[in-house]
Amino acid sequence: MPLVAVSKKLIKFDPKTFLSTINGGRKIKAFPKKQTIFAQGDSGDAVFYIKDGKVKLTVVSKIGKEATIGILNKGDFFGEGCLTGQPLRLCSATTMTDCSVMRIDKKSMVEVLHREHAFSDMFVAYLLTRNIRYEEDLVDQLFNSSEKRLARILLLLAHFGKDGKPETLIPKMSQETIAEMIGTTRSRVSFFMNRFRKLGFIDYDGGSGLQVHSSLLNIVLHD
Repeated sequence: MPLVAVSKKLIKFDPKTFLSTINGGRKIKAFPKKQTIFAQGDSGDAVFYIKDGKVKLTVVSKIGKEATIGILNKGDFFGEGCLTGQPLRLCSATTMTDCSVMRIDKKSMVEVLHREHAFSDMFVAYLLTRNIRYEEDLVDQLFNSSEKRLARILLLLAHFGKDGKPETLIPKMSQETIAEMIGTTRSRVSFFMNRFRKLGFIDYDGGSGLQVHSSLLNIVLHD
């Protein structure tokens, strides 16, 4: 099948609708804000799909240092490591907002991936896209300044560069969490956030969230 035809097929495929039709092996649950979905070290026996809300993935080192390794949104999967034989969770998943999450048993997920080619194609494409994002994160960490890393993560959180209208209002997030994500200190994050605000790149929306403007791209694109 030509690549264009495959692309159009994937665009029409709605994973949310499809997942709702799986017979058995799935459960939809509502999680309030700041609740743990699974913890690092838990048994890996299911894949999760975010129907609504935002989820944070974190890891804790042996000496107790915590790092945020990802912020996931509506339409994202997580916990897929169990499909490759990962017996225990390597990270924790915690809700950042009120969430509706679908839990799909490992056995059911494997059966669907083998049986439904459209879903399998979509799932593989999703994993490849996220892998590319992780590679970009590594390059960003190795070669860019903390100011540029901060600008990039804010733009990513606001969905700039993705299809559809950007979500310019980012839900309230601590500066400690942002510092963990970009590998710097909270004081540096505070310094650059104040600078971005004075330059008109961001605005605080009454304490409920952070408004990101497209002009913040100037920081990322500037050499």
